Amino acid sequence: MEATEAEVYRRLAKMQKDPVNRSILEGIALEEERHEAVIAKMTGEEVKADKGKVTRQIVLARLLGFTFSIKMMESNEHHAASEYRELGLHDIAEEEELHVQSMISMLDEERLRYSGSIVLGLSDALVELTGALAGLTFALQDLNLVALAGLVTGIAAAFSMGASEYLSSRAEKKSESAVKAAFFTWISYLLTVLMLVAPFLVFQADSPEFHGLGPHVQALMFTFAIGLLIVALFNFFLSVVEEASFKSRFLEMTGILGVVSLISYGIGIALRGILGVEI
Repeated sequence: MEATEAEVYRRLAKMQKDPVNRSILEGIALEEERHEAVIAKMTGEEVKADKGKVTRQIVLARLLGFTFSIKMMESNEHHAASEYRELGLHDIAEEEELHVQSMISMLDEERLRYSGSIVLGLSDALVELTGALAGLTFALQDLNLVALAGLVTGIAAAFSMGASEYLSSRAEKKSESAVKAAFFTWISYLLTVLMLVAPFLVFQADSPEFHGLGPHVQALMFTFAIGLLIVALFNFFLSVVEEASFKSRFLEMTGILGVVSLISYGIGIALRGILGVEI
């Protein structure tokens, strides 16, 4: 474990352009190497890093950021300190719990500075568009019309959210990061919109009914499934990097999605009847 973690930290350090992050990661690698040397002296055995685990952590770092990769790795080794104490290696146990963790907390990853903007774009798109698609589905009952209305609404809202985040950041005297904050809000909103509307573009009007459900209802069900998957994946990411509860975050956001969708469904049915829209 120590040999593997040392190799991971060494490789992550080489990937860093920020000299502060690079020096912190190199320092953690040296700590892990020292732990490895102590154990090697006790056991009289030399070991090598697990290449498969090293590769997995580096891939995670490139895809989701080095903070996520490190905290995933450290969370998988949370029993290490107690095992060291059982072996009488109290110094190493304390270093694993305190020193290494404090050094990790000093790391600064740019993408995490804008996690609030990503949360804003993603959560707004999920809540607003899922609700809107639910209402449109039962009001219009036509796949192409729902897809058209959803895309127009979603794309326009993405630009609106990006502009609002830019103005908000400028108002808070964050002018150097306002453009990036706006971009992250816009792109997270837009990508969520495209994924949620996709089922209405894939299903065809002449698709067979499934247990009495028409194609438009089937498309909406797939949209809900995609929405839940996005919520689960994103909240898992945040729960790792922020060391927070995944369950409470997931249940809270899922509950909001469900309530908004039910309200929008009722509004769609009511307006369809009041306005006498028949399509």
